[in-house]
Amino acid sequence: MKFKCSPMEPYRIKMVEPIGQTTRREREKILEEAGYNVFAIPAEKVTIDLLTDSGTGAMSQDQWASLLKGDESYAGARSFYRFEATIKKIFGFRHVIPTHQGRAAERILFEAMIKKGDFVPNNIHFDTTMANILVRQAHPVNLVIDEAYDPKLEIPFKGNMDPEKLEKLYHQKKGHIPLVMITITNNSGGGQPVSMANIREISHLCRRFKLPLFFDACRFAENAFFIKEREKGYEGKSILEICREMFSLADGALVSAKKDGLANIGGFITLNDDSLAEKLKHLLIISEGFPTYGGLAGRDLEAISRGLEEVLDESYLRHRINQVRYLAKLLEEGGIPIFKPIGGHAVYLLADEFLPHIPREQYPAWALTVALYREAGIRAVEVGGVMFAQKKGRGGKEIFPPLEMVRLAIPRRVYTASHLEYVAQSIIELFKNRQKIRGLKIVSSRDPLRHFTARFEPV
Repeated sequence: MKFKCSPMEPYRIKMVEPIGQTTRREREKILEEAGYNVFAIPAEKVTIDLLTDSGTGAMSQDQWASLLKGDESYAGARSFYRFEATIKKIFGFRHVIPTHQGRAAERILFEAMIKKGDFVPNNIHFDTTMANILVRQAHPVNLVIDEAYDPKLEIPFKGNMDPEKLEKLYHQKKGHIPLVMITITNNSGGGQPVSMANIREISHLCRRFKLPLFFDACRFAENAFFIKEREKGYEGKSILEICREMFSLADGALVSAKKDGLANIGGFITLNDDSLAEKLKHLLIISEGFPTYGGLAGRDLEAISRGLEEVLDESYLRHRINQVRYLAKLLEEGGIPIFKPIGGHAVYLLADEFLPHIPREQYPAWALTVALYREAGIRAVEVGGVMFAQKKGRGGKEIFPPLEMVRLAIPRRVYTASHLEYVAQSIIELFKNRQKIRGLKIVSSRDPLRHFTARFEPV
């Protein structure tokens, strides 16, 4: 780490929101009522909320001012044309299709492109991406490099897709691969970046195999920052230049604007294929809205447009990444097992090392999220057996994913260093008393995305 103290925020605070305060006894009751599922806890009962960085950031003064410019016309609103122009400048694709959030973009694109029995490769699919493929009765396939599953190995681009695995899958499933995806940064694998060299190699393969390449690009600017920081030849390029080069190697992108769009709602699909774009717009009209608003208010389009411009600011990105690194540094000093290297938007706790006495069948990462809320009022999210286990065989035995983690996702421009210090101190104290934490069993759930609504009981 290059800094000895916490990184200074590149902004001043001019509005504050009270933080919820509860006692341990109150939190125990809240957990029981929630079925030991932190998704079911009222936000006002959470002290520090690290459940997700999606839509939870703070907007800037310019974004708030832009809301007043929102044109709420049903069709052809000027806010859409500003939104479209901003996205074209950054991403470079011909067509821009707004949606109310990222998973709506996934659903529409997959409905247009995927049929039953298809195989969709990615470095690692995140939960909603995987679910939207599964409901099409298709197969999500993870082709990340093997090194991604070693949580202690420190290499610069641990989110890279393995080109040999992609080529092997192509020859095995030729004719049944409608598209290839790369998630930047790789959320399910520790928030790790993908290198430009790897993107170029995968792009070359896709061109050779005549397969369209799409990015899940909700954290595109953070990925570009890592390329600038770690990849030779990019240190002198701007974030915008790096983004334009990344996207020039693909056929399109799905984006949740709730991450690097710095907005509280919204998303979009952007692509070059004219006929596919027309098909997507038709599907959009059926379920989302007219193609110039896509389920969003004009003011939302304005806020996203401004957010996409602000996220390219290197001073913002440097603080954003260093804030995550600061939390990781505090946890490492306290002996907490974490995924390395540190990613762009979150710190990932290695729950199976944190709680070695709890078997995978009792969901140690989920148990850790429950314990963290019970003891400190901190809400985090499990990225492990509950989220990603697959049922196999007649008995429905679960096949667990390689990594069992708890993600501490840092909302953008929301928490200060003292908040992160509270988080670190709470986790370190919990680690000292980890033997008291019990496993859990599922009493009700529904696939896919069972983690959103499942209910649990302590073992």
